[in-house]
Amino acid sequence: MKRKIKTLITPINVLLALILFGAFFVRVYRIGQLLGFYFDQGRDAKVIWDLWHQGKFFLIGPTTGIEGVFRGPWYYWLIAPFYLLGRGNPVWPSVFLSATSVVAIFLSYKIAEKIAGKWAGILAVTIGSFSLYLVYSSRWLSNPTPMLLISMVFVYSLFGVLEGQRLNWILAVFMAGLAMQFGSAAEVFYFLGLAVFGVYLFFTDRKKLPDLKIFLLSAVALGITFVPQALFDLRHQGILRGTVSKFLFQEGSFKLSFWEMVKVRFLFYYDVFFSKLFASSVKAREIIALILAGLAIYKYKTILKDKKLVLLLILLLSPILGMLFFQGNYGNVYDYYFTGYYLIFVVFFAAVLGLSSKSIWGKVIIVGFLFFFLKDNLTPLTNYIVSGVDGPRTIALGNQREAVDWVFEDAAQMGQSFNVDVYVPPVIPHAYDYLFLWQGTLRCGESRCGRELTERVPLLYILYEVDPPHPERLEAWLIRQKGIGKVEKEAKFGGITVQRRKRI
Repeated sequence: MKRKIKTLITPINVLLALILFGAFFVRVYRIGQLLGFYFDQGRDAKVIWDLWHQGKFFLIGPTTGIEGVFRGPWYYWLIAPFYLLGRGNPVWPSVFLSATSVVAIFLSYKIAEKIAGKWAGILAVTIGSFSLYLVYSSRWLSNPTPMLLISMVFVYSLFGVLEGQRLNWILAVFMAGLAMQFGSAAEVFYFLGLAVFGVYLFFTDRKKLPDLKIFLLSAVALGITFVPQALFDLRHQGILRGTVSKFLFQEGSFKLSFWEMVKVRFLFYYDVFFSKLFASSVKAREIIALILAGLAIYKYKTILKDKKLVLLLILLLSPILGMLFFQGNYGNVYDYYFTGYYLIFVVFFAAVLGLSSKSIWGKVIIVGFLFFFLKDNLTPLTNYIVSGVDGPRTIALGNQREAVDWVFEDAAQMGQSFNVDVYVPPVIPHAYDYLFLWQGTLRCGESRCGRELTERVPLLYILYEVDPPHPERLEAWLIRQKGIGKVEKEAKFGGITVQRRKRI
């Protein structure tokens, strides 16, 4: 045992452990204050609250960006135990999701190491741990966050296939199915990547392809990921099938306007991926993009001979090319649609640089990159995790809870039942519905501390957030409130204002 422990305690493993500890720290430090808890988070929390407190089971999960199309319930099932353990506190599932991203970063190390050695592994784990935008993604209490781990398990399982473990096809297909339940859009191209990878193996190494038994088991594994939605669809007369069919065929969400989209999308792709390397320095992005392109051209024979690198290229090119034809959701494509590809890009980048690590100039490039990467990312990252929640436009869980607590404490002093009226952009206050429900139940049980939900009572509290994009909407709402109640007391918490009013 002692000998085994000694073999594990090597300089590289100690460094890896320190980096991973740092990754976890920057993902959970002050998360109770800085957690973004808005429309989606409040909606999801209410669904899980109803599961634990009213026994309302569900077969669908969060909505997609496509009207009427829902993901499966896997995200809700994943975070529901942590809402239960935390007695409704959203910090618990958020910390859990952050922890899954750290596991994903560890797998990125193992994957990069398999391709190009420990230099590539350290490069990948450092980028994954301290990239400002990857930390933002990891601290996001939302369904795309698990895609960081799913993507790495997906790649790792396919690496297993290349190493002769054909049963890994089952795990890979299962991960691709789960990606459809957690991802936002581009994850559908995991299946295109699998198909192209299969064709590639057909011409290069047919022994790695699945036999009939593994193919059927993979189909079963994929089917399992869609069972809840299928049951929901059957219970509701094919409503999901109809919506998906309309989206794909009647609305023309995929069109062959290839050249029209190239000039728009490729610049977007560049920003999506290279912003994960340099958060603010545009010049550094341009330089490192040129270096990556130069090394890829210089090492192209090595890259094309390495089946693992070819696999990463296939997986990266699948969404890049596939999304050129996507014009659904009113033509909108957002950065987080590619969450399932962030770490795949990081691993590919680290592997290409790692291929040159045996030469002096290769080491210089890697060390130089790490220096400028850390310089560009650590300062804004530090500023973010130590920032307060009292800024004039700040909205985060910390000051949201302060505002809600103020209402309950003031109402307790008044000793009366009360109503609450809330204004938030974009209009539906799911977050505060949940926060008042959660805190009211914790404080007073079913009585909700006197908060009246159905009848109007004289004591009214209004809560509103700043709305910089549309101040006229907030102004119109406040004008209406003047005709409803007279202000007696007011408090501000960052970008949130709370008032006690007496109904007119």
